[in-house]
Order: sequence, then structure tokens, then C-alpha cells
Amino acid sequence: MHSTLIVARMDPASIGDVARIFQEFDGTEMPHLMGTRRRELFAYRGLYFHLQDFDDDQGGRHIEQAKTDPRFVQVSDDLKPFIEAYDPATWRSPADAMATRFYHWDS
Repeated sequence: MHSTLIVARMDPASIGDVARIFQEFDGTEMPHLMGTRRRELFAYRGLYFHLQDFDDDQGGRHIEQAKTDPRFVQVSDDLKPFIEAYDPATWRSPADAMATRFYHWDS
């Protein structure tokens, strides 16, 4: 399994809206098409953490392919009022907001 973690900014008052948007999106076939196995959203002091697990390390490739799907475009547009880039000056794509894993342990 491969994981990605996106870090951004979010007003804590938006938690319900963001959760609803993803609940609707995850109710479609899009997570399956992207190879998403699990999604978890976290908030901490104005920060937003989006943990996404994939079946393999091809998650980024699947997301790139899905970016033109109207459902992906729609969820991205729906999230814009609530999610702000961590560093707007350097953000060009979700890849610019992904944390780098520097340690991993499995039992």
C-alpha cells in the first residue's frame, strides 16, 4: 500500500462542509478509478491533512488520469472555498502540497 499526505490550510468552521464534499465524492466510483483504498481527513489549528492510501505506488498516476473527469473537476471546485494552499506562492498542483515521508514502520 502507498500513502500520500496533502497539507493545506482550512478554517476549522469548514470541517463539516469538507467532510460532506468528500463523502459525496467517495460515494461515486471515482475512488475506485483512482486506486484509492482509504481516505482520512484531519484538522489541526487551521491546518488540513488529507491522508490517502492506494493499492500501489501508482496513485499519483491514477490521479493525473482522473484530473479531467468531470467528477474530479467538480470536487476540486467544490473544495476551493474551504481549502487554501499551505504556501500559495509555490503551489501549482496537489503535488506541491504533499508531505515527504521520512520514516515508516509496519508490524
